[in-house]
Parts: sequence; structure tokens; C-alpha cells
Amino acid sequence: MERVLSKTYATLGELRTGSFIIIDGEPCKIVEISRAKTGKHGSAKAHVVAISLFTGSKKTLVAPVGQRVEVPIVDKRIGQVIADMGDSVQVMDMETFDTFEIEKPSDEELATKLKPGVEVEYWVVMGRRLIMRTRGA
Repeated sequence: MERVLSKTYATLGELRTGSFIIIDGEPCKIVEISRAKTGKHGSAKAHVVAISLFTGSKKTLVAPVGQRVEVPIVDKRIGQVIADMGDSVQVMDMETFDTFEIEKPSDEELATKLKPGVEVEYWVVMGRRLIMRTRGA
């Protein structure tokens, strides 16, 4: 089995709203970032507010702008729903033809669209899969 990179590193100052970051081991999307000016005793600080991709919980981080942080590698892929399994759906990757189960998203509107034959965009983040949206119809 090939080894896939799940994360990389960046400085806090390089990140913007909409970027991804790992806070407390959880991949998150940044919804707000603000920078405080350099103070008398030290470097400028960044205040990051992010939402977890998997749990939807709010995470915050305050650290120097120059600090290196972990950034998840997001692999965006296309799949087709094969079967509805109740709390999850069986999906076939359209490139590799691998089949696997993915937990249904918490978004009710998206979850109701997941029927056999529907194409979906799913993300592989840190070895976990997450359905983001339906494609086409």
C-alpha cells in the first residue's frame, strides 16, 4: 500500500480565511483570523477561529505569527453512491473503482440527496473520508 502524506507545515502568518489547519489533532477550516501588532515584549500574535471538518465544533488558537503549524492535505475526489446503508452510504471511487463506506453528512439537505447512482465530491483528510457535495443534478 502506498504511503500518502496527510499533513504538511506552514507558518501561522501564511494562513488565510478558508485555509485548513490542524488544531488539537483535528483538521479544521479557518473561518476567522486576526493579527495583533508586535508588542513591547515579543512577536505579533495571530488569533485563529476554525470549524472542525468532521465534528463541526469550533476551535481557537492563539500563537505567534511565525509559529509553524500543521496543515492537513485535502485530497478532493469524485465517487458514485452505490447503496444507502442507513447511517452511512457505500461509495465507489470514479478513478480507482474502490468501494467503501462513508458516514452520512450531518447536513440534512445533503444527506437526503444521497441516493444510489448520484455522483458526489468527497474529501480524504488525514485518512478519513467526508462527503462535501453532490455533483451534476
